[in-house]
Amino acid sequence: MTDATETQRFPIGRHERRPIEQPNTPAERADYIQRLANQSALLAAAVEGLEDDDWQQPYRPGGWTVQQLVHHVADSHSNALIRLKVALTEDRPTIKPYDQDAWVTLADCALSPHISLMLFMAVQTRLVAVLQSLDDAAFRRRFVHPENGETTVDQLIALYAWHGDHHIAQIEAYKAARGL
Repeated sequence: MTDATETQRFPIGRHERRPIEQPNTPAERADYIQRLANQSALLAAAVEGLEDDDWQQPYRPGGWTVQQLVHHVADSHSNALIRLKVALTEDRPTIKPYDQDAWVTLADCALSPHISLMLFMAVQTRLVAVLQSLDDAAFRRRFVHPENGETTVDQLIALYAWHGDHHIAQIEAYKAARGL
């Protein structure tokens, strides 16, 4: 992969998963939760001004379309909310992964991306509400991802803070490359 492609694909860099034995500090947790809280407004701002044709363009050569990105972010963060709630209410549950590349080809991803923008906003509001209610022990609760192994709530919030920022940056880069 060329450096240009790597930068287009990961404009804020790749996510680096912290070892399970190193929980987030209270300040880091607060930062991740604030980033999650801000992502709804940031995503709305990132897609503002896009024309119909822009939605069908890939954000980078060989990448998903901008429309698929918006639907994906809503799908992914919906899964994050469910994973969080399962981790908080079950003892070390195994969660179900999903094929994100297959999901963006389904019929709902042909709908207006504004539907997923609204879904994303609602999911983020609920996600943040749950996270703000947790005590220290809850952030250490674990679930098992069949592909990624044992994961804590701390790791989940770090991942999704990065994930939302990552896709918002991709859309912003798309717009900047087109002078939008």
